[in-house]
Amino acid sequence: MEHTPAAAWLAEAASAADQQGAGNLLRVVLIVMVLGCVLTAWFLLRGYKRKDD
Repeated sequence: MEHTPAAAWLAEAASAADQQGAGNLLRVVLIVMVLGCVLTAWFLLRGYKRKDD
């Protein structure tokens, strides 16, 4: 197994990232979906909070 220097590995990863098509779009969609789920859960669960005065 060959040892690849970190600089060569980073350059190869950067060139591979340029060839990907919908990577950024998919990343944004996933982030928005997760944030939407968190906000929906917060909104639904805050109604179940009980105040024991």
